[in-house]
Amino acid sequence: MLEVGKEAPDFTLQDQDGNERKLSDYRGRRVILYFYPKDNTPGCTKEACSLRDNKPVFDNLDAVIIGVSKDSTASHQKFIANQNLNFTLLSDPEHKVMEMYGAWGEKNMYGKITMGTIRCTYIIDKNGIIEKVYKKVNTATHGEDVRKYLEG
Repeated sequence: MLEVGKEAPDFTLQDQDGNERKLSDYRGRRVILYFYPKDNTPGCTKEACSLRDNKPVFDNLDAVIIGVSKDSTASHQKFIANQNLNFTLLSDPEHKVMEMYGAWGEKNMYGKITMGTIRCTYIIDKNGIIEKVYKKVNTATHGEDVRKYLEG
């Protein structure tokens, strides 16, 4: 995981529509950059909907939500349509950005060690500096948790 106070590494990934997006394109706004394992799964859906439901507050606070998973752009389109998501999802199929941010690594599922996405969120300030890291995420309340933090 990257540390608070460090510059958030820039990257370029495709969004759900196949457009290239750079983290640096969002300079001047706060960024809620969250990494999640898989579109249209129960925990990831709860987390995305929790963020979706708080988006009007994030908009008022000049903060943008960006989700990243290894799913394809087509999968992201379905996830957005199924859940009426109102923010950008980026595709990182080779998990290069996830690795850069410490969101890819060993996971222990029922005693079996596998490699996969480590759910986490970074709040990045308007200058591109990491201001908060969520290493443990409650998927049901994550949007509210981030909202409370951003509201001070």
